[in-house]
Amino acid sequence: MDFIMNFPFFSIMICMLAALSTFMLGRKAAAWVAKGALFITLILSIVLTAWLHASGESFVYMMGHFPAPWGNEIRAGELEGVMAIFTSVIALLSIVSGRFSIRTGIDDTKQNLYYLITCLMEASLLALIYTNDIFTGYVFIEINTIAGCGLIMIKNTGRAVAAAVRYMVVSLVGSGLFLIGTTLLYSVTGHLLMQNINASVACLAADGSYKVTLTVITALMTVGLSIKSGLFPFHLWIPDAYAISVMPSSAMLSGMVSKGYIFLLIKLIYRVIGFDVFESTGVFDLIFIAGIAAMIMGSVAAIRSGYLRRMTAYSSVSQIGYIFMGIGIANNAGVVAAIFHIITHGLTKSLLFMTAESFTAGKEDIEVGDLKGLGHKHPVSAAAFTAAALSIVGFPLFAGFIAKMLLANASFTEGWRMYVAIGAIAVSTILNVVYFFRCIINLYGFGGFDGAKDDSDTETSITVQSEESSSAYHRNGVYVSAQSDCDAAPTRCEKSVHGICAIILAVINLYIGVAPKLLTAILTKGLNVFN
Repeated sequence: MDFIMNFPFFSIMICMLAALSTFMLGRKAAAWVAKGALFITLILSIVLTAWLHASGESFVYMMGHFPAPWGNEIRAGELEGVMAIFTSVIALLSIVSGRFSIRTGIDDTKQNLYYLITCLMEASLLALIYTNDIFTGYVFIEINTIAGCGLIMIKNTGRAVAAAVRYMVVSLVGSGLFLIGTTLLYSVTGHLLMQNINASVACLAADGSYKVTLTVITALMTVGLSIKSGLFPFHLWIPDAYAISVMPSSAMLSGMVSKGYIFLLIKLIYRVIGFDVFESTGVFDLIFIAGIAAMIMGSVAAIRSGYLRRMTAYSSVSQIGYIFMGIGIANNAGVVAAIFHIITHGLTKSLLFMTAESFTAGKEDIEVGDLKGLGHKHPVSAAAFTAAALSIVGFPLFAGFIAKMLLANASFTEGWRMYVAIGAIAVSTILNVVYFFRCIINLYGFGGFDGAKDDSDTETSITVQSEESSSAYHRNGVYVSAQSDCDAAPTRCEKSVHGICAIILAVINLYIGVAPKLLTAILTKGLNVFN
């Protein structure tokens, strides 16, 4: 076995060990360990993906000395490699750019705990991506849920705790449904490894056995993962969770956490149930309809929201709908388009939350109308925010445009789905224009909210404070901090790092939009060997 085949296991364990060590370290040491672990994981993922792309194959890594059906396995192909790079980039850039937000928004005694949670989150996502065992997938679903709650409630305010509890309750419902489906699946197949389950399910489907049971199992597991990913109408936890959290948490929750569950759903379709059997259950139709509903209703909610970060959160509901619509188109091209949109949306939405931090100085959130003139005060953040907004809208030369084109093209051979999909994309795009162009116009207008303490400061970032602070007060449903000028302003280093991270994400978005062939080729090739 080539040494490089150990890289998926190394990536998971590096993040797990980093999480363990950060708990025992001081604040600054924990930050360096977490960032170092995420950087090493990113390098390992890039090297692995390049090797897999060159070889054109995938491999299964057996954990320990016990073969199936008792052993545990990791499976790696180009799809898994790309997803590992994707999650590592977002996690690393989020905590690097969020240095000021972490310093001011989280108590000093809890910052090492925050880095622990971040590493645990990345480890669970990598496990969901690489696992070849359905029960191991469930275990890391729960770890991911706990880490997600930690990212939200680390601020230790009443609103953050309430949002985390809401997220936990909804997520546990999804986890419960997935576990019931897993239990039933094991009862009819006798296996937990994905390849073995797939072979057993194919035999049962060919014999006509357990047809109703397989349909119920498929529906339970799909609905469970849909709930956990925030698909409409199970999205009610998203606005508060994304809007109240400190910036790195919002970027990670919106950019990569829900995407891990969606990728596990794709593995369920191809590697567990089997595409043909999954299609025979009719669940694709439910996924497609739910995706269409999310595309429209999420955009409508974003238009109705008067606050910047809540609007961006509702936009995530709409974009998750695009992904599920692509899966629901029920062909390989649709799944490739869905994975492409997972990547582009994750990078773009992380950039939106990252740059929104610069406009909300001293507040958790601001009204969209208060953005007037802030584009002139924060030119780098405003330019990056504009690029991300244009990508979500689907403006040519940006990654979001390619994603929407791939989704539309995938529907052309699918009868009635084609008309519904193209119509929904058109309507949702118009709605995207309404709420994002409203922000862009305000950004480059004049007058309005002046959130900075110092007019000469061109890149002042958000300061998130706890409700318990005696200097905080409440106005229009938003908590405002009266922190000292010294603490409320980011250092020059923090502003520079924040700007560099935003530029990196914007450049990646533009590159994918201008030269999408490499990514689409990798995804298409990877899906062909995914079974």
